[in-house]
Amino acid sequence: MTHAKVAETSLPSAKVLADRFIPGEGIAWDVARIAAANVLMVLCAQVAIPLPWTPVPITGQTFSVLLIGALLGARRGSIVLGLYLLEGFAGLPVFQPLGKPGVLRLTDPTAGFLLSYPMAAFVTGYIVERARGLAGAAWSACLVGAMLAGEVVIFGVGAYWLASIFGMGWPTALAMGVLPFLAVEVVKMSLVALTVGGAEKALESRS
Repeated sequence: MTHAKVAETSLPSAKVLADRFIPGEGIAWDVARIAAANVLMVLCAQVAIPLPWTPVPITGQTFSVLLIGALLGARRGSIVLGLYLLEGFAGLPVFQPLGKPGVLRLTDPTAGFLLSYPMAAFVTGYIVERARGLAGAAWSACLVGAMLAGEVVIFGVGAYWLASIFGMGWPTALAMGVLPFLAVEVVKMSLVALTVGGAEKALESRS
């Protein structure tokens, strides 16, 4: 491998944002990144607003899932969300507070949304990783596409759970589990994009 290629692979742009904010190689550094993202997920999950016409509340969880995927990438993003589910099913108070505790959360209407989180983070992170090195409008388009793909996973699995597992049928599942949240999810995606953009600018000013 030539010196030019070595230099190219070591550029900060070749890394996801979490690697640049918490620089360092090895398992210990990855544990630090995953732990920080886990705290973020738990804190965002505590934001929960019940809606009177649906058993699905507005929460900060989907915002956090998309942000974690974008910041950590596919593998580590899905690990964070997998650990989050294990913590919650073990009885730790990490899920949004408007549901049953521990593994009983699997009997709630919102369980499908929860179970989708590791895959949603993986899909979002995978697309973001493929967009490394892009800039400007191309990067923004890829980020939006990554978030949309993550949202499709979350609401696709969530609606399937309502329609099939809970027997609501697809029209009711879409009316109660998808349509009321479209505008809110646009706001969350905008906040994720602003957060990622702000993080990029902060790193540029630091370098």
